[in-house]
Amino acid sequence: MFTGIVEELGEITAVENLGDASRFRLRGPVVTEGAQHGDSIAVNGVCLTVVEHEGDEFTADVMAETLDRSSLGALAVGSRVNLERPTAGGARLGGHIVQGHVDGTGAVIARTPSENWEIVRVSLPADLSRYVVEKGSITVDGISLTVVEAGSDYFTVSLIPTTLALTTLGLKQPGDPVNLEVDIIAKYVERLLGSKEATR
Repeated sequence: MFTGIVEELGEITAVENLGDASRFRLRGPVVTEGAQHGDSIAVNGVCLTVVEHEGDEFTADVMAETLDRSSLGALAVGSRVNLERPTAGGARLGGHIVQGHVDGTGAVIARTPSENWEIVRVSLPADLSRYVVEKGSITVDGISLTVVEAGSDYFTVSLIPTTLALTTLGLKQPGDPVNLEVDIIAKYVERLLGSKEATR
């Protein structure tokens, strides 16, 4: 489990095409400290497994399903990525419960800067809009954020200077894709209520 609190801004250093998958090599001095084969690391909100670890770099295999359903397929050598290790037992839950299982992708629509913060509008797939509510939580490229406005096909988030400086959302421009993970609690509630209705 992750919390959506990005630990560092990493970088893709190599991409190997494996036919129906890709192998990424990523640099991240913070998240590789103490990393072992089989550990999980979230890359732009996608939970990946460490295959190899050497120095401040690690490799991870990304299967076709993940490449098709997330924005990882658009990454190339030099791309910056948000990195986060799983939360440790007993640690503070600084963001919200994040699984690292991307529900879909959106795209940055617009950025509205202010003196000390910035509003970012992101497109929202129709099948995910029912899970996004004003002042609720959403994960964008692995970042736990609070929804400011929830429309039928978009939402907005307000970004503080720290988020702009230390994550990919400070770099994304209109048209750039982002990974989205909605609040897992909303999905479980929907399923439970649907099951209850079906048994009546």
